[in-house]
Amino acid sequence: MSYELIGYLGSAVIAISLLVANVTLLRYLNSIGCAIMVTYALLISAYPVVLMNCICIMINIYHIVKVGDFNNQINSLFKFGKTNRS
Repeated sequence: MSYELIGYLGSAVIAISLLVANVTLLRYLNSIGCAIMVTYALLISAYPVVLMNCICIMINIYHIVKVGDFNNQINSLFKFGKTNRS
């Protein structure tokens, strides 16, 4: 497998994360994309890209934790069924 495919996958996941309306899901998807990009950057020895994506992951984790209860966020991502509308 070409290393470029890993880079394209990471870029695609990051781009998709920016299309999501749910900010918590955006942060999770963005972190996954950044982790893929870290792997790609390490494979091609692009250390500035590794640093930038690691910083992005840390920022995402900070905001996920800062926003509130981690378990409630996970549950809200996978909540199905009726919603209460007044």
